Amino acid sequence: MKYKLLLENFRKNVQLNEDEETLFESLVEERKVRRKHILLQEGQHNHHLYFVISGCLRAYSIDKNGFHHILQFAPADWWITDMYSYVTGEPSSLNIDALEETTFLSITKENQELAYREIPKLERHFRILMEKNLVTNRKRIIDRLSLTAMERFKTFCHTYPDLINKIPQKQVASYIGITPEFLSKVRSEYLKSL
Repeated sequence: MKYKLLLENFRKNVQLNEDEETLFESLVEERKVRRKHILLQEGQHNHHLYFVISGCLRAYSIDKNGFHHILQFAPADWWITDMYSYVTGEPSSLNIDALEETTFLSITKENQELAYREIPKLERHFRILMEKNLVTNRKRIIDRLSLTAMERFKTFCHTYPDLINKIPQKQVASYIGITPEFLSKVRSEYLKSL
């Protein structure tokens, strides 16, 4: 398979033979986008699931005051989509864009369903990913309600260790739910504690 990172991602849960790898490879499209390129806008119908090979994508919503609320970052070896729109066919409530030049694989819902029929073990892989995503989102909600800003920052550092010095701090602040100014204070305290 020419997409080594994707194959390694599958190997976390399932083993594909060479024919299965080739088939799945035929169902995805490789794309490369520049920084700030928008893959999905709120209100559009989402028909794609994305796997990041290099770079970083993010999913976010924009409230009525124009504030961005980041739900997920997707660096290399991460999957991202607006799952609600992808599953239900309803318009998206999220935006997905590139934080930097990003190369990713895109698979349509129809091709994913075809992959499930032709390579049934892939359903297991994606079920495990969905379960992990559900658990992670629930934990994030509880953390947002109960953890201090410092604890949420530490959780971010643990979840996205490669992003902490790579993306703008206002993005980190949005993700953990504090102002960039307060993040500066939290980050300074964190660095002193190391």
